[in-house]
Amino acid sequence: MQINKGVINMLFISIVGLFSTVSFSQQLDPVLTELINKGLNKSQTVNIKAIEAQQAKLDQRLAKSVFIPKVTFNGSFTRLNDDITFGEDTQNLLVATQKLVIKEALQIPFNAPFPGEIPLKDTPNLQDKNILKTSVDLDWVLFSGFEATIAIKASKHKESSLKYLGMAEKDKLALKIIEAYDKLALVYASEKVLNTSEKYLDEQAFYVKKAIENGLATPIGRKKIELAQQQLAGKKLEFEHNKTLLIEVLFQLTGESRENLRMLRPELETFSLNSNSNVEKRNEIKALEEAEQATIYKSKMEKSHFIPKVAVKGHYEFIEDYLSLLDPKWYVGVGIKWNVFDGNQSNLKAQKSKLESEIYRERIEEAEEMIDLSIVKAEQTYQSTLQNSKIVEKEIELATDTYEMVNKQFKNDLASINEVLDALTNLEKANFKLQESYFDQRRAVTEMLHAKGTLKY
Repeated sequence: MQINKGVINMLFISIVGLFSTVSFSQQLDPVLTELINKGLNKSQTVNIKAIEAQQAKLDQRLAKSVFIPKVTFNGSFTRLNDDITFGEDTQNLLVATQKLVIKEALQIPFNAPFPGEIPLKDTPNLQDKNILKTSVDLDWVLFSGFEATIAIKASKHKESSLKYLGMAEKDKLALKIIEAYDKLALVYASEKVLNTSEKYLDEQAFYVKKAIENGLATPIGRKKIELAQQQLAGKKLEFEHNKTLLIEVLFQLTGESRENLRMLRPELETFSLNSNSNVEKRNEIKALEEAEQATIYKSKMEKSHFIPKVAVKGHYEFIEDYLSLLDPKWYVGVGIKWNVFDGNQSNLKAQKSKLESEIYRERIEEAEEMIDLSIVKAEQTYQSTLQNSKIVEKEIELATDTYEMVNKQFKNDLASINEVLDALTNLEKANFKLQESYFDQRRAVTEMLHAKGTLKY
């Protein structure tokens, strides 16, 4: 039984056809895009960064609220052990003064006795022992010494930093999902190669069986075919394990049901990349720059403690009857608070914040160096994968021709079954290498785009 060369060539064309060249600038597979979106919505890390950004936004509102008047209603009841009164001498003086005023009003001589029928008023208490108070207080900061204004700016930069960190986490998660999706595509592409190899082995088994029946081969040949079939079954089992594992990974990353993930049939595609594509600032760099600005404003805020603060204070008592003779019913005042010396605490805190900003500057420079290095590495890896793909394609051609030649020789008793199986194994390995080459190429492209800050999903 002769295997047609055209069948092998069609196999090669069908495998290579899986990897049609497209531009990465185009949209990703819609299914992959949907999985990425689901993963971003599910990710606890991304959600935490979003919540932290909301907290920073609330910090801005808190800083602005410093200038909003604060109104407080108060209520209290107090009982003293006794009324607070004037001393005995003071009370006698007040009574004598009251008698003089009455005598003068009645035109009674100064030295005449005071008429007993005229009642005198009791001397009021300084404070009754029962005190019931209900009041309202007003506190209004007119000028915070720029402290609140600077705090608002610091919070804005902190919010931006957290947002960029969230976007960086999204990029990392998208890379994980794309890699798992591509690995699943690689597994399914490998399955097609295994199925084709199984077809070849079945044809060889059929031929060996006929050859044994006609005395042209020994049972040893059949056992070798059976061994090759068992080895292929082991590879198929490995394929099932890899598929199950990748489906579980995608399930954990995206939250998509396992049933839907099992229905996916992703295909690998090789990507062309413009090596002169622009480099955009990475989200990690933007996050560090915003954090640096936030610490700079924090340092300025610490220094603003020495600027005078101006505030308005107001108070109003609703119940006048329980006030002491010295308590006002209401008052309004403007005050200035000027922190002249605080034990050098503000200065030390400002220096600490400044050093923190210098740390962020060092991290920015370090990250930029690492990104530049990763771009160079990714470009070199991409070029290597392109060259490797060309080499593997030649290997497939050679392995195909070799298998055809050895198969013909075997049919004519010029080659052993071992040589046929070795040629078939080489063809299978070459096909695997091609798929792995395209997988590596996609990895290099995504890593390069991520390094350049141009990864879109």
